[in-house]
Amino acid sequence: MTAKPESSLARLFREIPEHREVSLNSLARRLGLRSSSVLEKVRPLLKKGILVVRDRHSRIGINPEFGHVMGIDLGASHLHFALADFGGEILGDATIKIRPEDGPHKVVGQIKEGLRSLAAKAGRGRLRAVGIGVPSAVDAERGIVAFANNLPGWKDIHLGRELEKEFRVPVFMENDANMAAIGERWRGVARGVSNFVFIAIGTGIGSGVFVDGKLYRGHSGWAGELFRMNIDWPKWSEDFGDTGHFESYVSGMGIAAEGRKALAMPASTSASGLAQERDAFFVFESFRQGNAEARAVLEKIFIMLGVGIANVVAILEPDLIVLGGGITKGAPEFMLATAEKVVRAIQKDLTPPLKLSSLEDKAQTFGAIYAALQAARDAVARRL
Repeated sequence: MTAKPESSLARLFREIPEHREVSLNSLARRLGLRSSSVLEKVRPLLKKGILVVRDRHSRIGINPEFGHVMGIDLGASHLHFALADFGGEILGDATIKIRPEDGPHKVVGQIKEGLRSLAAKAGRGRLRAVGIGVPSAVDAERGIVAFANNLPGWKDIHLGRELEKEFRVPVFMENDANMAAIGERWRGVARGVSNFVFIAIGTGIGSGVFVDGKLYRGHSGWAGELFRMNIDWPKWSEDFGDTGHFESYVSGMGIAAEGRKALAMPASTSASGLAQERDAFFVFESFRQGNAEARAVLEKIFIMLGVGIANVVAILEPDLIVLGGGITKGAPEFMLATAEKVVRAIQKDLTPPLKLSSLEDKAQTFGAIYAALQAARDAVARRL
């Protein structure tokens, strides 16, 4: 079936720069029109409240009060919601703890309740779209969580469809590391960088890859899933289960497991829950107190991280590597220094800058907001 050609009004609407105003004169030059003609063409959008003009009709931009969008970060132990206006400014946020062992049905219910609760506090416009990042490869077209290895039972879950049915708005779902990469390019240290890799190290590990200014998803949406990467060839035939070789070490749960062995910590009981079992806080706390065993554990993990990054550089040669996720806050200077030393030893002159995310634990949320805005604006454009 041939797609319906986009209208001239829709094309003009897409020319309005994202989240800021543009002068009518510069917009007219891009479109080869007179300023008065542009103003006349967008009059339907002005009447609907989608666009606004300012500075004596010399500038035009998105009306932030046209509606709001919701960005959601689904982690292995939490849900973070952020409500933003149509210009991308955050109006409010909320965090809910989850128990991954409770399964998808309960967590989906918590997502719906969190959406309803925060949206009710908006006080302006209607909900226009939702963006959600999940710790899994996704089928973005059908809104399916393919396999969240850190969330028991999350395989082929139709989360996007559930939310669209409940709230009757477009829902854009993406892998959490990809979503964080989107956020970092929109508002973080990768702003304006066309080729970079965002590596998210939290409970697990993953990455989002930008090539020529576009997110690279791969054939089946699994591009950047570092958790299965192997950096120890003699172990090529070993079964590391759902976590894979790399994530078994370079992750919060990997650090926690190594830390319990090195520091002679008792194993977590089933009553403590998966989130506590995977928490590496005690290792970083011991490191900060000068514990030699804790330092050795972290050095081992950060060396492995450096080898993994060097392998990524060998394939992609990006302009920038951005490190984010909760684990990066434990010992950031030690992590950067160790990983960079390893990468430089392996790649020498090819080593790109390694930087910490400037958005920290909000990168995925900002990415979800951006994705929701794009989904909302696409929905507007299709109706023009």
